[in-house]
Amino acid sequence: MVRARPICQLTDIPDGGDTAITAKIDGKKIGLIALRKGIEVSLFINSCPHIGTPLDLTPGQFLNVDKTFIQCSTHGALFEKDSGLCVFGPCVDLHLDGVPCRVEDGQVWRA
Repeated sequence: MVRARPICQLTDIPDGGDTAITAKIDGKKIGLIALRKGIEVSLFINSCPHIGTPLDLTPGQFLNVDKTFIQCSTHGALFEKDSGLCVFGPCVDLHLDGVPCRVEDGQVWRA
């Protein structure tokens, strides 16, 4: 029997910031975008809905300069941090694929 493991520690994600996480989902290693605000965490698959490229230009950095949107390094598309909705760029109205999660005892788990 495979024992469930947390995706990461809450402290692995800077409060108010972002980082890259690799997690095993459905038996495959998947690159994730992890965003944190206090004890709330959002996870998205690190793949642009436009052409499937990773979003981070610098490894593990996904937010635009003023940290208001997730920004795609390939075409500059902007995505809402809470929903993953593209609001600017070639994939407007498309979404990043979210990964439901929960925080328990300082650890981030898939929901």
